[in-house]
Amino acid sequence: MLETLTYIESHGTDPYRNLALEEFLLFGCKEKECILYLWQNEKTVVIGKNQNAWKECRTEQLERDGGHLARRLSGGGAVYHDLGNLNFTFLVSGEYYDVKRQLSVIAGALEHLGLHIEASGRNDLLIDGKKFSGNAFYRHGDHCYHHGTIMLDVDKEKLGSYLTVSREKLKSKGVDSVRSRVANLRTYLPDLTIDDLKYALRQAFGEVYGFPVQERKLEDREKKEIESRAEYFRSWEWLYGRKIPFQHEITRKFPWGEVTIRFQVENGKIKDAAVYSDALKTGMIEALPNYLNGVRFSSRSICIELGLYWSEDPEEEKMLKDLIEWMKEEEW
Repeated sequence: MLETLTYIESHGTDPYRNLALEEFLLFGCKEKECILYLWQNEKTVVIGKNQNAWKECRTEQLERDGGHLARRLSGGGAVYHDLGNLNFTFLVSGEYYDVKRQLSVIAGALEHLGLHIEASGRNDLLIDGKKFSGNAFYRHGDHCYHHGTIMLDVDKEKLGSYLTVSREKLKSKGVDSVRSRVANLRTYLPDLTIDDLKYALRQAFGEVYGFPVQERKLEDREKKEIESRAEYFRSWEWLYGRKIPFQHEITRKFPWGEVTIRFQVENGKIKDAAVYSDALKTGMIEALPNYLNGVRFSSRSICIELGLYWSEDPEEEKMLKDLIEWMKEEEW
């Protein structure tokens, strides 16, 4: 049977460090130990391991607003985190991994606070028929974790603006999110605080498993290891460069003609670009694929490359300016 219950909080809101700490605890969890880890991210969209970042999130709008895109180890759909949300992770060996029991900790905590919740078939937790908690799972050998969100007072307007993406012509092999109606717990308990929620979860953790909970503090050497791993979670290769090939097509009509660009993207870079247009000036249109191929799939990178094109023809210069302005408007 389990011998140790460990409770740990992250006191920072950097999503990359928090994900690194989660991974550190995953592989550092003892054989007969169960860890409850609580953490918060500030203005972050977290996507599943096999999701297409551009399909799930307005990545450049998020970055422009000072937010972060993060990719976790587990599968599942995209979620929005801010300081009105509390994240939990249960880390335990495979022998003692029990999702039903772990969810009963969440249910017990909220019942202590006066709320009745229900589980849905999609690994979500509902209140009044609305989702306030999404859950995802990860296993590496005998190392397991189950993590999820608890929406206390999330900014639902920002959640919708970053996650509600229309990409009718983006065909991806990544896993799509399923959007749900969501609710904040503070709608039902206006005075509920994050600290109240943390305390209730810690108490329920001990009650469900039946013995005392020990709080753990990180040592300096552990913090250095976590900071090093955070760089991986922060890297462009992890966030965008995964092997999830997709196609994206955009079209715009200008006074001088209509242009359609079809991108084939692999590992986050444009592998092939095809440009179609009825413009009378064809030189620049024919040259565009050479400037786009191999470029990172971001409007900023594309604009930089297009800016390298030079022509003595004033009409082509006007066409190029229009194309660059168009790329700036695209929300990738």
